[in-house]
Amino acid sequence: MKKIIYSLVSFCLLSFLSCSTSHKLATLKPEPDDASPIVYNNVPSFINLPISIKLKDIENKTNLFLNGLIYEDNNIEDDDIEMKIWKLAPITIKNSNDANSEKITTILPLKANIKYRIGTKTMGVSLYNTKEFNLNGIVTLNSKVNLNNWKLKTLTELSSLDWNESPTMTVFGKNMPVTYLINPSIKLFKSKIEKKIDEAIEKSTDFKPNVLTALEKICTPFQMNEAYESWLRIVPLEIYSTTSHLKNDSFLLQMGIKCNMETIIGQTPEPKFDSNKITLKTVNKIPNQINANIIAVSSYQDASRIMKKNFAGQEFTSGSRKVTVQDVNIWHKSGKMVIALDLTGSINGTIYLAGFPKYNTEKKEIYFDELDYVLDTKNKLLRTANWLAQGIILKKIQQNCRYSIKPNLDEGKKNMLNYMNNYSPMTGVFVNGKMDDIQFQKIELSQNAIIAFVKINGEINISVDGLE
Repeated sequence: MKKIIYSLVSFCLLSFLSCSTSHKLATLKPEPDDASPIVYNNVPSFINLPISIKLKDIENKTNLFLNGLIYEDNNIEDDDIEMKIWKLAPITIKNSNDANSEKITTILPLKANIKYRIGTKTMGVSLYNTKEFNLNGIVTLNSKVNLNNWKLKTLTELSSLDWNESPTMTVFGKNMPVTYLINPSIKLFKSKIEKKIDEAIEKSTDFKPNVLTALEKICTPFQMNEAYESWLRIVPLEIYSTTSHLKNDSFLLQMGIKCNMETIIGQTPEPKFDSNKITLKTVNKIPNQINANIIAVSSYQDASRIMKKNFAGQEFTSGSRKVTVQDVNIWHKSGKMVIALDLTGSINGTIYLAGFPKYNTEKKEIYFDELDYVLDTKNKLLRTANWLAQGIILKKIQQNCRYSIKPNLDEGKKNMLNYMNNYSPMTGVFVNGKMDDIQFQKIELSQNAIIAFVKINGEINISVDGLE
C-alpha cells in the first residue's frame, strides 16, 4: 500500500514539475530549395527629362572659349594686308526673333590692327608705302541652331560690320577715307570669324559631360529608408532626345531615359552606371510623364532582420504559459516562405511556419496566406505543447507576420520627392517634378530573395541655370 501511495505521489510530483518547467522542442528544419532562382522580367522604366538651357549660360561659356586674339594674318605678301582681330568686349548672344526660323544673334565687339601697303615692285625694286590702322567696331552674326551628337551645332553667317569711326589714311598730304579698302578685306576673314563663333558655341554647349555627370549622380544608389536600409538604384539603358527648340531666352530640349529601377534592401549596393555604354538616340517625340517600374529586392537575410524587429519584446501567452521569440529566419521552400522562430520560455526550441506572401491593396500590407506550422512542427507541438499548437497563439504570431507597407511607400514617395524639389546633382543643374502614389503590383519569391514589383507615374523637369 505504501509503495502504491509513493508511486502516485512521485507521478504527481513529476507531472507538476514537468508542467512548471520548460520543454525542449526538437523539430526538423525544412531545408531551403536548391532550385535555380526564378527568372523575372524587369520591365524597363521611361523617365522624361525636359531640359531648358538659358542663352545667357551659353553666352557666358562662349566668352570663356572665345577670348583675346581671335584672328591673325601675318602674311602681307599675298594680298598687301596684315591683320589682327581681338575680341574687344564680352560677346552678347540673344534670340534673333526671326519668325521664319529659329536663329540666335551674336554681337561681337572687336578691335582690329590692319597694315595695308600701296605700291609696286618694278625691276626688282619695291616701291611700297605701308600704312597701319587701329580700328574698332561691332560685328553682328546670325546662326541657325540644331542639336547633333550631344552638342549645339550652329551655322553662322556674318550679318554686318559697323565701325565706330570711318578709317582714313594720309595720301599725298590728304586724309583719304579707306573704308572701301578695308571693308573688302573683311571678306577675307569673314569665314574665319563665322567658323570661330561656331566652334566656340559648340565647345561651350557640349552637353555630354554635363548630362553624363548628372546621370551618374542620379544613378548613384541613394538611401530611401534608413530603418529598413532600402536603396534605390537606377540603371540607364538608352537616352533619347528630340530636336532642340529655341523659345524666348532659352533652348528647350526633350530628353528621356530608358532604364531599369531597383530597390535593394541591405547594404549600400554598387552603382551600375557605365558612361561608355550610354548612347544618344534622336526621336521625334517623348512622352510627358515618368513611367517607372521598380523592382524591390530583399534578401531573406535582410527580411529576417526586419521581421525580427516586429517580434522584439513580444510575449505570446496562453494561461500561465508563455514564449518569447529570440530570433527569426526566413527562406524559400516549394513556393512558400518558411518562417523559423527561435523560442524561449515554456518551450525552448525552434518552430517552423510556412505560408504564401500576399499583398492587400486596400490596406497596403503584406501578409502570409495559409500560414501554418509545417507538418513536423505541428505534430510535435500536439504531443508536447498542444496549447502552442492551438489557433489562438498562431493567430497572435500571424499578426506579427503581417505588416503594413503604407508607411514605407509613403516614406519612399517622400524621399523621392526630395529629389524633385529643386534638387541640384551638380552646379547649375536643378531637378524638379511631381509623382503619384507608389502602386504595389505583385510579389514573387526566388531562391535567395523576395522580389516586389511597384509602379510610379509622375513628371520630371531639369533646368540648367548657371552652367559651368
